[in-house]
Amino acid sequence: MKLITVKNADEMGKYAGDIFAEAIGAKPDIVLGLATGSTPLPLYADLIRRYEAGGLDFSQVRTVNLDEYAGLPGTHEQSYRYFMDENLFRHINIDPANTHVPDGCAENLDDECARYDALIDGFGGIGLQLLGIGRNGHIGFNEPSGAFSKGTQTVLLAEATIEANSRFFADPAEVPRMAITMGIRHIMLARKIVMVAGSEKAGIIDQAVNGEITPLVPASALQMHPDATVILALE
Repeated sequence: MKLITVKNADEMGKYAGDIFAEAIGAKPDIVLGLATGSTPLPLYADLIRRYEAGGLDFSQVRTVNLDEYAGLPGTHEQSYRYFMDENLFRHINIDPANTHVPDGCAENLDDECARYDALIDGFGGIGLQLLGIGRNGHIGFNEPSGAFSKGTQTVLLAEATIEANSRFFADPAEVPRMAITMGIRHIMLARKIVMVAGSEKAGIIDQAVNGEITPLVPASALQMHPDATVILALE
């Protein structure tokens, strides 16, 4: 796992943008694994800028998002489908039919998890996976546990994760307690991984990059990946 430090979030977005632009240029129909949260926003802004400047074509790109809150429809302002539409998809020339986010309102969540795994397998896996990291080391919503997760699954969110996400909701009681998340298996099968993190995550990044490989720090699994890059903004 390669660790890159940059000055600030804007530089992080541009550095990650270079990686994404190169990957899309090399394979126009690439499958991108995408993430939500505040940390990826500089990257998404950079990709939009490159598209508007005529440097990127998303017309054949396919995307699969890491996760979604259980119980929130895609029209809810705090759903991850809504986040992706507002912060990336509607600003570029991607076909909405090629953008995929787990359905948090599926009638049977177990069936939805199986459907999502089959979708990714049908694409031949993920070409480039974007990750953030939680303060407890989670990636996607794969929380610390006794074993690395495999397939897409429903998870009960850790209290630390609920607390961290409560700032996005008017009432902390509205934060969903359950989510659907892509498992470690499909993340690790991505041909290339880029993780972005801010300075407040420096401690957990150090554990993930240099510490023991353990499901108690899910991001530590990336040490076993042949092409994983962590971009840490120092400011």
